[in-house]
Formats: sequence, structure tokens, C-alpha cells
Amino acid sequence: MNRTILVGRLTKDPELRYTQQGTAVANFNLAVDRPFKKDGQATADFVNCVAWRAPAENLANYMKKGSRIGVDGRIQTRSYEDKDGKNVFVTEVVADNIQFLETKSEGNQQSNNRPAQNNQQNNDPFAGNGEPIDIDDSDLPF
Repeated sequence: MNRTILVGRLTKDPELRYTQQGTAVANFNLAVDRPFKKDGQATADFVNCVAWRAPAENLANYMKKGSRIGVDGRIQTRSYEDKDGKNVFVTEVVADNIQFLETKSEGNQQSNNRPAQNNQQNNDPFAGNGEPIDIDDSDLPF
């Protein structure tokens, strides 16, 4: 089974292009936080991704550098020959489904005020940096 689910932020604006047949394709890079810190600093993986057709156009039209998105897809490897005749091997995630996890205004606010993890107005229940949270047993659905 080849299935990948990622949540992260775009490291730069998506690059939208069209094939000779007119099919939209967008390449983008996703910074995905790791669940642990190294020497007190947050670490991340930078994952190359590609989207096709309508998801590619929507991503390029509505998301930009710093936008938080969710990607559901599969890992793909391929190779090609570059201008110098060298074989280049690429591993990337082919995005079958892309979810926008914030509105444009939230994205602008987030990129303008970078340290939002300590922001008291943050309503993200998963923004605890892996630290335990206080939940009453009566709040659990099981």
C-alpha cells in the first residue's frame, strides 16, 4: 500500500505549469514539522510534491508561501536526464487530494506574526508541541 498524508506549510509559492495537452501541473514544497526538537529547536522535513489538474490550479490560485495545507497522496520515484546528460532521480508525493487548512486572512496573519505557537488566540487543539494536555475523562467520546 502506497499512501501518504502530510500536513505542513508551503515553503514558496506553488509553480503552476501546463503540459502540451493543456493539463495543469503544480510543483510545491511542503515543510512538515517533526514531532520532536533537536537542541531545543523545532525540526522539519521538506517534501517535494506535485498536483495535477483542478487541485493544481486551485492550489496555485488560492495558496502561497506559508499557507498551511493537508496533502493526501502517494510517493512516486522517477528519473530523467538533465541538460548535462546526468541521470537525476526524484522522489515526490503525488497529491491526490489537497485540503486548505486556513483561510487567506489566517495565512497572511500567520506569515506576518511568525511565532503564533505561543499566541493565546490559537484554537488548534493539536498545537501542543507534543506536550501532554489536560482533558477530563467526561470529555472523551468513548
